Amino acid sequence: MQRPIPCLFMRGGTSRGPFFRAADLPADIATRDRVLLAVMGSPDARQIDGLGGTDPLTSKVGIVSPGTAPGVDLEFLFAQVSIKEARVDTTPNCGNMLAAVVPFAIETGMVKARGAVTTLRVLMKNTDGRCDVEVQTPAGQVEYTGDARIDGVPGTAAPVNITFLDTAGSVCGALFPTGNRIDRVNGIDVTCIDNGMPVVIMNATDLDISGYESRDVLNANAPLKARIEAIRLAVGPAMKLGDVASKVVPKMCLVAAPKPGGHISTRTFIPHDCHAAVGVLGAVTVATAAVTPGTVAHAVAQVPAGMRKSFSVQHPSGEFTVVLEMDARNPDEVVRASLLRTARLIMRGEVLVPGDLWRND
Repeated sequence: MQRPIPCLFMRGGTSRGPFFRAADLPADIATRDRVLLAVMGSPDARQIDGLGGTDPLTSKVGIVSPGTAPGVDLEFLFAQVSIKEARVDTTPNCGNMLAAVVPFAIETGMVKARGAVTTLRVLMKNTDGRCDVEVQTPAGQVEYTGDARIDGVPGTAAPVNITFLDTAGSVCGALFPTGNRIDRVNGIDVTCIDNGMPVVIMNATDLDISGYESRDVLNANAPLKARIEAIRLAVGPAMKLGDVASKVVPKMCLVAAPKPGGHISTRTFIPHDCHAAVGVLGAVTVATAAVTPGTVAHAVAQVPAGMRKSFSVQHPSGEFTVVLEMDARNPDEVVRASLLRTARLIMRGEVLVPGDLWRND
């Protein structure tokens, strides 16, 4: 017999996947991961037997529960489900899927709307960070239509505003986990940084490319990908991440001078394939590096003036604007990051998995 699990299939930012109540999934982590692999149809390159979309952006899961800590409304656990391997990684956050957390909670009755605009505090369980998520809720319901536009998603939608409260070192324990703003690894200068997402930043020209290549061109460049992976494996322990061979972090980001209208150009690998866009927390982290003197990113970026910087991170399918607020006492230090996303409920129902997957629960 198959076992049905209630879920909502949602888009959050430029990602999408099923969202579940934590209470509707197995409590045992190993059992839960088997269930999530079956939900997404992994491991299989086509994910033909599940809901996965054969791309890292569409092989993601959101797990939501009511908040238990003081001042926290909701708890969010993000799961990156590997496509070709039987692996579920809950190490990193996902700021895109985060955009759908409050809509999911309201849609399922986990929380109630609070007037025309609802702002809830969310604990990101992957890293223990917190953020405030603001959604439009006229008449007590989530509004999905609106004029907000984000690159990587067609059309427009209602805005979802996210303000991150304490992201520096959230995964690695320090903003610059190696203690340096530049390290030399395998003959390449790199910046290892974590402002919500562990990222290794490299100048694209140091790897014999321009940094403006298309995603497909970079994914077809096997020697480049091998060099990037060798660097990733080498820096994992130095970033306090241990052996990262089976992890999706750190993300590897190639940077170049921006094209007109932006502040830096990026090509991000997550970790083995070039991303069509740039992740939310990845963009926050790259922008933080770019405004910090002495980093690889700062050397190629065009940094806007002021204590509140709207910083445009360019990527293969457009750009991502991050708003950075600088410390009045130390103008080189970022104290808060906020950004705009959108979300949409695509489907509600049940996903079916083999019943014997619960055998250990």
